[in-house]
Amino acid sequence: MRDMFTKKAIKIFNQATADFKKTGSIDQALTNRYSLTEEYIESLLYKKSWIDTIQWAYEDIIRDPNIDPVEALNLKRKIDLSNQDRTDTVELLDEYFLKKYSHIKVLESATINTESPAWALDRLSILELKIYHMNIEAGRLDATEIHKNNCSLKLSVLIQQRDDLSTAIDELLNEISDGYKYMKTYKQMKMYNDEELNPILRKNKQ
Repeated sequence: MRDMFTKKAIKIFNQATADFKKTGSIDQALTNRYSLTEEYIESLLYKKSWIDTIQWAYEDIIRDPNIDPVEALNLKRKIDLSNQDRTDTVELLDEYFLKKYSHIKVLESATINTESPAWALDRLSILELKIYHMNIEAGRLDATEIHKNNCSLKLSVLIQQRDDLSTAIDELLNEISDGYKYMKTYKQMKMYNDEELNPILRKNKQ
């Protein structure tokens, strides 16, 4: 039986979320369980989930209708930085896969996938967070039975989505390793964080 990469990824995603939730502080620094030099892919997966977990907390807080405007603006800046960090980490994941499969002889009939392995793993990481939080809601002691039942139904759907997405990712990686699929990496080319490309930042820089 071939290795299932997503099984390891999900385990690491859950580790990162559990570690973050130990304190629950949105200001805590990342302490990675894995060494970037000796456990490169594991460290990237851990960092990816950590970023998603803290951003989930940011998104909850900023939706407070009574939030102080100054606090909201500061939080929006943190979300922007987090989004950039997330994108950078996903691109590093894709570079890892591109290097890993660089020796594969691609078949003439090979096709490219609609999304890269790393961006599919990005969806899996966020989906795992949805499962984590929906599971809490489904068992919340202070919630009504209707609420818990509705959340239990949603949880079942999310788990099925995780199973389907995991299968699709593992199949994609196997097809790439067999030469039936090939991948490319495309930088996101985000313009609004670049002082040379965002006209507002460029104006303030002058």
